[in-house]
Amino acid sequence: MNLKIGIIGVGMIGQDHIRRLTTVLAGASVVAVSDVNGAQAETVAAGIGARCYATGEALIAASEVEAIIVTSWGPTHATYVLAAIAAGKPVFCEKPLAETVEDCEAVLDAEVRHGKRLVQLGFMRRFDSQYRAMKETLRSGIIGAPLIFQSGHRNPSVPGYYTANNALTDTAVHDIDTARFLLDDEPVAISVKSPRKNSRGGALADPLLTLLDMRSGALVTIETSVNIAYAYDIRGEIIGETGVVTLAERNDVVVKANGVFSGRVPADWKERFSTAFDTEFREWIAAARAGGATGPSSWDGYVATAVTTTGVKAIASGAREPIKLRERPALYA
Repeated sequence: MNLKIGIIGVGMIGQDHIRRLTTVLAGASVVAVSDVNGAQAETVAAGIGARCYATGEALIAASEVEAIIVTSWGPTHATYVLAAIAAGKPVFCEKPLAETVEDCEAVLDAEVRHGKRLVQLGFMRRFDSQYRAMKETLRSGIIGAPLIFQSGHRNPSVPGYYTANNALTDTAVHDIDTARFLLDDEPVAISVKSPRKNSRGGALADPLLTLLDMRSGALVTIETSVNIAYAYDIRGEIIGETGVVTLAERNDVVVKANGVFSGRVPADWKERFSTAFDTEFREWIAAARAGGATGPSSWDGYVATAVTTTGVKAIASGAREPIKLRERPALYA
C-alpha cells in the first residue's frame, strides 16, 4: 500500500516534491494539498487528482492523510509540525524547523512527550552520495581525527531581497548542518566576517566567511558567495591529522579542446542535489510507512536555528558569539 501524503505549501519546492513523489519514486501517493494561495492549491490538486484543503490544520486532521510534508512559508512551520505531532502523524519539514529557538524547543518538547520521533528535517546534503562517502572516510580513520572542515556554497546570483542574514539562515544553514553531520560534533561559538564587497552584489555584504568553533576543538570555515556568476558550486574538504578528504568534481567526462580541458559545473541546486533529494524522500517514505522518521531530526532543526540566530547576532556585533544549546534529550541520542 502506498503511503498517503498531504503537502502543505505548493510553491516551487512543494511542486518539485510532488513531481518527485508522483513521477520518480514508488511507495507514496499525494492525496491532499493546501496552500495560503487557494487558487494555486486547487490547480495543483486537480493536476494530480488530490483533494484540496482550505487550511494546513484541516489537511493534517484528515483521516485519508497518513503523513505530512511541510513546504510552506518558514514562519508557519512550527504550527504545522506541532499539529502533526499532536495527530501522531510522521511529518517531513523543510528547513527551518522554526524561525525562533523558542518555537523549536516547543517542537522538541512535544515530540519528547510523544515518546517517538515523528519529525524529519529537509537537510538533503546528508543524503548526498559524496557527503556520505566523506563521512565514511572519516569513520575509517584513514585521515585521523578531523581538525578543520572547509565548506563552500557558491550561488551564481540571488534575488534583490536577499540579505546578509539570509546568507546565514537560508544558505550557510546547510553547511552548518553538514559540519555537524560529518564531524559528529556541536558548535560552541560563531564569528562572521566579510571581505571587501563583491561589486556584483550591490548593497549586499557578499561574500561572508563564517567560523564555527566546535566542542571537540575542531574548526569549521564556511564561505558563502551568492553572486559568484559562474555557476552553483559546492565545495568541501576535511583536514585530518594524517590526511585530507575532499569533495570531488562531479563531471562524468572531461572535455579537452582548443588547448584547454574542462568539465561542467551545476547550474543550480536542483541539478546538484536532485539525486540527494530522491534518496532523502525514498528513505523518509520507508520510515514514515513504519510510523516514524529517519535522518535529520527536530534536534538538528533546533541546533540549526540556534546557530543561525546567534550568527545573525555575530554579524551585527562583529564579535565571536557563544552558542547556547539546551541539553540534548535522550530521544535524539
